[in-house]
Amino acid sequence: MTDTDVLVQDQDGVRTLTLNRPDKLNALSTALLATLRERLDEAAQDANVRCVVLTGAGRGFSSGADLADPGAGIAPGQPVDLGIALRERYHPILETIRAMPKPVVAAVNGTAAGAGCNIALACDFIVAAESAKFIQAFIRIGLVPDAGGTWSIPRLIGRARALRWMMTGEAIDARTAEQWGLVTYVHADADFPAAVQALAGELAQAPTAALGRIKALVDAAERSDLSTQMEQEATQQKVCGQGADFMEGVMAFMQKRPAKFRGE
Repeated sequence: MTDTDVLVQDQDGVRTLTLNRPDKLNALSTALLATLRERLDEAAQDANVRCVVLTGAGRGFSSGADLADPGAGIAPGQPVDLGIALRERYHPILETIRAMPKPVVAAVNGTAAGAGCNIALACDFIVAAESAKFIQAFIRIGLVPDAGGTWSIPRLIGRARALRWMMTGEAIDARTAEQWGLVTYVHADADFPAAVQALAGELAQAPTAALGRIKALVDAAERSDLSTQMEQEATQQKVCGQGADFMEGVMAFMQKRPAKFRGE
């Protein structure tokens, strides 16, 4: 594991994590995955971090699993238990992103393929450069989508499109991804860095605790009936109503000024 596999930058409450293997299109090696897991855990626990941006160095977001990585244990013509790698290396990353009590923005600056694509789709906001491509490449090598793809993709775009995309392995351009509901925003390549920075900065100034609870409630709604969901809303609203951000929000409203949330 090396610290250079994932670069870390902090600015005004935004922590940017950059996958940093540009010569390999940020392919997910065992070392990179271990570093990314640590950096995500650190961001989740750091109260000064109020928004996380995940992006890739160079010309793409991530090409997916690094099949040539010696740590992957893949040899031509030999069977391998890929479930071990998923359970030990990928699943904790996906679970941390989904459970993180603050917004996570995937800034997809180019190709996002395979598990790299599905890590991006697990984030709360998916912002794509116009030149970005999204690819479910698994079928091309006789595999099924993993890294949560079969959970997130049908929920985002529906069964018919999900099956079409995953069973054909076709590349989806950014505008099609936006039309389908895979991504939140698409920006021209020249505008992309500034647009990501602006969105992350806005989220970092928002009431972070409320954002985290919105995220949890939306995920819970997938398995709740109406009565259960309304009770969970009431429980979370009780907590928010006792927080510093709610009190600041009401005071700012009464005083007709912008609120200055602390994320509490």
